[in-house]
Amino acid sequence: MCNDYRLTVDVASIVEDFAHLKIKIRFGEGAPNVDAREDIKITDMAPIVRTIEGARGEGDLVQRRWSWPGLNKRPVYNFRSDGREFNSNRCLIIADGFYEFTDPTEKGKKRKDKWLFTKKEEPIFCVAGIWRDTDDVGQAFTMLTTEPGPDIAPYHDRQIAILERDAWADWLDPSVSAKSLIRPLPAGTLNVEQVG
Repeated sequence: MCNDYRLTVDVASIVEDFAHLKIKIRFGEGAPNVDAREDIKITDMAPIVRTIEGARGEGDLVQRRWSWPGLNKRPVYNFRSDGREFNSNRCLIIADGFYEFTDPTEKGKKRKDKWLFTKKEEPIFCVAGIWRDTDDVGQAFTMLTTEPGPDIAPYHDRQIAILERDAWADWLDPSVSAKSLIRPLPAGTLNVEQVG
């Protein structure tokens, strides 16, 4: 499943993109310093937009750790959305690309092939996520997953739950059913290229 993603845009661009969708971004902890990063890995700090209780059309942009310790202290970085509603602690995980890894296609090659997925004609996209408070690492988030769409299926049997742009505000409103928002992306939504 997705254990590496990318975000190479700055905070001003993120805020502007959200403003186009009539979502006001707040900085409850001050504007985070979001550096351009080709690889955001499990346990890294990364920006998310969290639900603000009782504030429809607004979100709090903060940096949090990707993954919390689960059973046997293994990091919970992906979480199945199947059949769940997530009535609290929703967040949008901002990205402009994500990676999947497959067995090598070349004979004799030992490292896995790395594939970059980006959303066609969109500078950023948002993954449906949830966050929680933990005793071990403080607040942390995880990406929700769903069945793969046709663009992902040749590479993996699950996909992260990428939300359509018109669903971002709804995801920040826990009264809107998660089941109505999370679905595989249709064919032709994603660009894919081999990298690294």
